[in-house]
Amino acid sequence: MSEDTLTTLKVRAARAGQSLQAYVRRLLDEEAGTLTPDEAAAQAREIASRGTVTADDVLAVIAEMREDRAA
Repeated sequence: MSEDTLTTLKVRAARAGQSLQAYVRRLLDEEAGTLTPDEAAAQAREIASRGTVTADDVLAVIAEMREDRAA
């Protein structure tokens, strides 16, 4: 870790009223709780595999919404 990075983290921790260790732990916890694009896509595929909605169903709803807006 560069000195500039360490300094930035120390300043941010101080502004947040936290120790450097607590601040970095919070950052890591937040990062671990955020899905990567690949994880999100895998989760979406898994959820979609349990459903019965087809692409035609989605297109039909979009068409209905467009018709409602035009009216």
